[in-house]
Amino acid sequence: MESEKAVETVAQVLLTLPYSFSQLGMLSGTLFQLFYGLLGGWTAYLISTLYVEYRTRKEREKVNFRNHVIQWFEVLDGLLGKYWRNVGLAFNCTFLLFGSVIQLIACASNIYYINDNLDKRTWTYIFGACCATTVFIPSFHNYRIWSFLGLLMTTYTAWYLTVGSILQGQVEGVKHSGPTKLVLYFTGATNILYTFGGHAVTVEIMHAMWKPQKFKAIYLLATLYVLTLTLPSAAAVYWAFGDMLLDHSNAFSLFPKSPFRDMAVFITFGFACTPLYLVWEKAIGIHECRSMWKRALARFPVVIPIWFLAIVFPFFGPINSTVGSLLVSFTVYIIPALAHMFTFKSPAARENAVEQPPRLVGRWVGTYTINVFVVVWILVVGFGFGGWASMVNFVNQIDTFGFFTKCYQCPLPSQLNATAPSPDRGQCHKLIVERNIESGV
Repeated sequence: MESEKAVETVAQVLLTLPYSFSQLGMLSGTLFQLFYGLLGGWTAYLISTLYVEYRTRKEREKVNFRNHVIQWFEVLDGLLGKYWRNVGLAFNCTFLLFGSVIQLIACASNIYYINDNLDKRTWTYIFGACCATTVFIPSFHNYRIWSFLGLLMTTYTAWYLTVGSILQGQVEGVKHSGPTKLVLYFTGATNILYTFGGHAVTVEIMHAMWKPQKFKAIYLLATLYVLTLTLPSAAAVYWAFGDMLLDHSNAFSLFPKSPFRDMAVFITFGFACTPLYLVWEKAIGIHECRSMWKRALARFPVVIPIWFLAIVFPFFGPINSTVGSLLVSFTVYIIPALAHMFTFKSPAARENAVEQPPRLVGRWVGTYTINVFVVVWILVVGFGFGGWASMVNFVNQIDTFGFFTKCYQCPLPSQLNATAPSPDRGQCHKLIVERNIESGV
């Protein structure tokens, strides 16, 4: 499960973190990674605590979960009622939908830099069809081998970015201007918020574990491991390429073609879309059906909007920040913190809690203090400033490239045939970079 958590958290955004560093600057980029890694770990702890509380209460009532996968909205329903369930379900499903969209966009973008004979939109068509095969994977129990392979590939990719940047050295005339504008600053911050907000599938993963009580310790180790991937790679790439990253949200685009770069490709589409499949199965009443073929056919309608949205908004990087500010802020940070406070608001509930808060954080007083801080910080900085900056940046991408753009941030044909290394090709978008900096986006 540690490998599943690490891959699911970082794989789809690893290549956009250098882009965030170019917006934030080296110091702020590093501090935000550490800070949001800490906040993400805290809310994952809250979600796991609420899951254990819910499951224990239900098992005391002799409820059998043998053929049923527990999900976050059911935890909210069982502990706090239908209103909380509906709000949690709306945010969670929307986030998972766009999380799957981002992963599909990432797959197409990465493959394009390996084989640019086809444009990114065509690769999105192809990968959409390939990823549709995930409808045949019943649950997270069936992802163990796949997730381990994904962990290896993600680790390789991170260290390829780190070592490749150091060996290549800084490009001629490199500049490190960030941060320059508030819009850029908060856009980069919300992408990092999104990076460490990947535990929207925490409940499903815990349910797939044979010993879910160990999740908290495993998640802590996984978060520390993730930081060993994200911090060195983002810092090294930003050091090497600097402001060029402002117009290259996918770090692959700045590295010359080589077999080592081509190996650094990963696909984690199934992690985000599987919970959506389960929600859809429950909505149409076939979740406990034993026929995998019937369940697979019923899941196909979920893939279609993911496929369509990935083609409409192929803005790899900016879309991460937008989803982070508008959806992750509530799904992963605000709602779990509020749910934990309301679940244990009475003295009796706190006294009879299955898991008591650790002494390290000050028991219940410390827990409530941290929860209030999380809610206020994320509401003001993540959703407020982050939402404003991300939407401005996202609208600018639409104005610059348009909907259904064929090849987002692709080099011009003349640069594709050039013999110069990849970083020189980035000059084809120099005017766009200058326009973005001048306009604050």
